[in-house]
Amino acid sequence: MKQIALWSLFVIISFGVLTTTTSTDPVDSPLPFEGEQHLQNIRQLTFGGTNAEAYFSFGQDQLVFQSTRDEFECDQIYTMDLDGSNVELVSTGKGRTTCAYFLPGDSLILYSSTHAASDDCPPPVDRSLGYVWKLYDEFDIFLARFDGTIEKTLTSSPMYDAEATVSPTGDRIIFTSLRDGDPALYTMNLDGSDLRKLTDRKGYEGGAFYSLDGEQIVYRANYPETEEEIADYNRLMEDRMLRPMRLEVYVMDADGSNVRQVTDLGAASFAPYFHPDGERIIFSSNYGDPEGRIFNLYMINTDGTNLKQITYSNSFDGFPVFSHDGKTLVWGSGRNAQAPREVNVFIADWVE
Repeated sequence: MKQIALWSLFVIISFGVLTTTTSTDPVDSPLPFEGEQHLQNIRQLTFGGTNAEAYFSFGQDQLVFQSTRDEFECDQIYTMDLDGSNVELVSTGKGRTTCAYFLPGDSLILYSSTHAASDDCPPPVDRSLGYVWKLYDEFDIFLARFDGTIEKTLTSSPMYDAEATVSPTGDRIIFTSLRDGDPALYTMNLDGSDLRKLTDRKGYEGGAFYSLDGEQIVYRANYPETEEEIADYNRLMEDRMLRPMRLEVYVMDADGSNVRQVTDLGAASFAPYFHPDGERIIFSSNYGDPEGRIFNLYMINTDGTNLKQITYSNSFDGFPVFSHDGKTLVWGSGRNAQAPREVNVFIADWVE
């Protein structure tokens, strides 16, 4: 199993994001690196701080994203236009937030937050056990207006509810929950009703997205296999922690059936997202780096064939998202960073 150089990593704790710090590396150019033939007209939309998980509105004219910036000590939710203008805070400014998504009609925002438990950021994860993610019980899922007003609380379980996204068909929400003691994928209606559990395999499943037609789901998973891995997993899960040294990409039908493993890279592969054709998946992985420090974007067919590297950064590229017409790609990147651990949102024309 590929081991990640822990000293070179930091974590966006709310979503368990693996990223790297490259303070000793040359400043990247926002222009395409050699080999990035699928990306043209790259534009940087944010400048400074940690900015990630930028997702299109249903109208395809706005982005919602999470960012640690200004006076806030941990992530809050913002919206902006596709040119990076009109940045607006839409979360409460309290607690830690993650994983925002537009609802149909683009009048409400879905996101997870710890603000109902405390105004303060939750305590940082205990690193005495190595590189681990913390699945905070305080996370619940909320609907909010653009002025920050909470419209409705969708989940109120005593355990982790987060990583929620909405089907492009506008009828279902998928999210990860610890409500049954193991992090699994659930779906519900837009009002929180009709809760259904889709996965029940021991291990972590998360970061799920629907295909454009709403018929498939792609997600990342970490399943302990050996006795040692299972014991370590059980011990960490008692404290709501997870060791994500290996993540693979899976797909299933929208009802949870027909589960298929897509990648078998033995690396930290995460943030999978369907191409609009429903036959390809773009994702981030440190697969190409023997030391596990550098993350780039890759594309693969849903049957696991035709793995292809898309970006060639020397730091971090992650959270790739296609527009519905497949002509535009948005992602988070450390390229052109002016400070250690800086991640910004970029947008580019996609070229087949």
